[in-house]
Amino acid sequence: MLDPQGLYAWEPKGLAVVDMALAQESAGLVMLYHFDGYIDAGETGDQIVEGLLESLPHQLVARFDHDRLVDYRARRPLLTFKRDRWTEYEVPAIEVRLVQDATGAPFLLLSGPEPDVEWERFAAAVQQIVERLGVRLSVNFHGIPMGVPHTRPVGVTPHGNRTDLVPGHRSPFDEAQVPGSAESLIEYRLMEAGHEVLGVAAHVPHYIARSAYPDAALTVLEAVTAATGLVLPGIAHSLRTEAHRTQNEIDRQIREGDEELTNLVEGLEHQYDAIAGAEIRGNMLAEPVDIPSADEIGQEFERFLAEREGDS
Repeated sequence: MLDPQGLYAWEPKGLAVVDMALAQESAGLVMLYHFDGYIDAGETGDQIVEGLLESLPHQLVARFDHDRLVDYRARRPLLTFKRDRWTEYEVPAIEVRLVQDATGAPFLLLSGPEPDVEWERFAAAVQQIVERLGVRLSVNFHGIPMGVPHTRPVGVTPHGNRTDLVPGHRSPFDEAQVPGSAESLIEYRLMEAGHEVLGVAAHVPHYIARSAYPDAALTVLEAVTAATGLVLPGIAHSLRTEAHRTQNEIDRQIREGDEELTNLVEGLEHQYDAIAGAEIRGNMLAEPVDIPSADEIGQEFERFLAEREGDS
C-alpha cells in the first residue's frame, strides 16, 4: 500500500489551532465523521453535518486529495453556466475541520463525499490523523431503512467498541452481511488499532427513507451529544422544528393516500408495539411478531443503494 500521508495535506493555520486546543484539552478531542453517498436513510447524517457547518464556527485542518479518491464519472460534480461561460465549480471536498460547539469547546469534523477508491489507504490516513490530532473518541452516524412506523419514536443501533455511551439500546439482529462502506471500514480499522469508536445508526421508516427525515437526525444528534458532552442546542432546535413540520406533512400525505399505504403503517405500528411490549416483559418470544431476518435487512440495504444509484 502506498504511503497514506500522500492522500492528505495539513492546513498549517488550522493545525496550529488544534495544537493549542490540545494543550487545554488534555483528554483529547472528539472527532465526528460522516460521508455522503452511502446508505444514509432519511438523510440522517447529511442533515447533522450540514447543520454543524452552517451554524457553528469552524476552521480547515486537513484536506484530502479528492482527485485521487472521487470517481467523477460516477458522481459528476456540478458546474454553473451563465450566459456564455462557466462561473462556478462545486469541488467535492473531503476535509477535516475544527469546530466549536455552543460553549466554545473544540471538536473535529471529517466529512465530504465517500471515497470511491483506495479505501484501505484512506482508512490508514484517517488513523494517522486521529493519532496526530489526539482524538479520544471517533463517532460516525447515519440512517438505515427499517420496517418501523413514523408514528413511533426513532430507534437507534449503537455499534463500535464504546456502545456503553448509548445505554438502553440494543441491536435488533445478531448478525447480518450488508454492502460495505468507507465509514464502516474506518470504524473497523480504528478498533483494530485500539482506538475508541462509536457509531449511531437511526432506524428510518423504509417508506420515507429516500426523503429527509429530521426526526432521525434529531434522535442521532441527541445520542451523540449525550455520549460526547458536546453542546449543540441550535442544531437541535432547528431539527426539532423541521421534524414537527415533516411529521405533519407525512400524516397529511398518508391520510390522502391509498388504503394500501394506510394498512402498511398500521401493520408496522402493531409489529412495533408487540416487540416493545415483549421487551418490557423481558421475553422477546412472548408475542408471535415478524422480526426481519439478517438476509432481509441486507436486501433492504441493497435495494436502498440501488434506488440511490438510479436517482444519480
